[in-house]
Amino acid sequence: MKFINFIKESSKVILKGNKYYYAWISSLFLLIVWGGLGYFEQLKSGLAVTNMNDSISWGFYIGNFTFLVGVAAAAILLVIPAYIYHWKPIKEITIFGEILAVSAVIMALGFVIVDMGGPFRLWHMIPFIGLLNFPDSLLAWDSIVLSLYFLLNLFIVTYLLYMHFIKKDYNKKIFDKLILLSIPMAISIHTVTAFLFNGIAARPYWNSALLAPKFIASAFCSGPAVLLILFQILKKTTKFDIKQEAIEKIAELMAYSMFLYLFMFFSEIFKEVYSGTHHLVHLKYLFLGVKGHTDLVIYAWASIIFSIVAFVLFLIPKTRMNVITLNIGAILIFIGVYIEKGIALIIPGFSPDSLGQLHIYKPSMIEIRTSVMIFSLGFLLFTFLSKIAVEIIFENLNINSIKAETGTDQNS
Repeated sequence: MKFINFIKESSKVILKGNKYYYAWISSLFLLIVWGGLGYFEQLKSGLAVTNMNDSISWGFYIGNFTFLVGVAAAAILLVIPAYIYHWKPIKEITIFGEILAVSAVIMALGFVIVDMGGPFRLWHMIPFIGLLNFPDSLLAWDSIVLSLYFLLNLFIVTYLLYMHFIKKDYNKKIFDKLILLSIPMAISIHTVTAFLFNGIAARPYWNSALLAPKFIASAFCSGPAVLLILFQILKKTTKFDIKQEAIEKIAELMAYSMFLYLFMFFSEIFKEVYSGTHHLVHLKYLFLGVKGHTDLVIYAWASIIFSIVAFVLFLIPKTRMNVITLNIGAILIFIGVYIEKGIALIIPGFSPDSLGQLHIYKPSMIEIRTSVMIFSLGFLLFTFLSKIAVEIIFENLNINSIKAETGTDQNS
């Protein structure tokens, strides 16, 4: 009965809010409908309505998938200082990193489904049910580690909120082990995703041993950037209380991650430029354009400039501790990593192809609308789970308060 009450009261929580909350939820629903109608066109006509083709078979969908896997893995940036170094100010807010991981994995899997052509093919990706070709297929490994990481984080979030709800201490022996297990699991989901790319011998642009560590370093920038902005919004709109030292520590850890990310990024550029092989054409296409095609140039340079500016803002303690420059830096690094993980990673890997032919790709409106639908669904889930967490942990919604309000024992 207690768990049923937990579900019931959590459902009630997401229906309550001020006018800003309702405006946000309504906006997300409208975007879901708008994007869903676009996705319906893809279901009717197939992937032919996208701008993907035989030469560029991965596009906007897989770019978003790659980025979101990184966001999901970023939860461990809070877990490490909280549960390995037992730093209390961050330990109190780790739940939001786990919620972000759950929402990001749901969105990532959503992009896999739409890229497959339709939801009815999803069963092929289900471990022990579908035709995964395990262990030979890297895609099989990716689906397994993503599924396990999702289930692990979903259990952690549900269990922690439930124990807060019934006002009991969680089982530290089991819970702490599960939290620590999430660290190698988070590393594995982004590592295997990187292996999907650099294991393709015919795509030299992705054949770099630095791809996996660069993925992880960039993930530690983009995911916490979302959390930094979320924490400030929650602090102003709810009873959620986060210590300033926790924000500063997260920003400091992000600065270290940004340095590693930029260091590996420029190391790859140096290797390509200094060696001067014919594979340099992929990098030229991205940063300078090839044969008059400069579609990606503005995005590539924007990604570098945004990332460097964000790194400087987070590196200097004065700007790192200033609310305005902190938020500017968080937004810039989020956009910079999003471009680098999406457009700047996928398209140059396919164009020019192994025959030297240049193929131009821009996402169709159907792809954009479908992506908006998935992101809106993810934001909606993230909003609901965060609201439930704030209500239970920081505003003391629990089974005892329900009894007091109703005058009855709901456990009998």
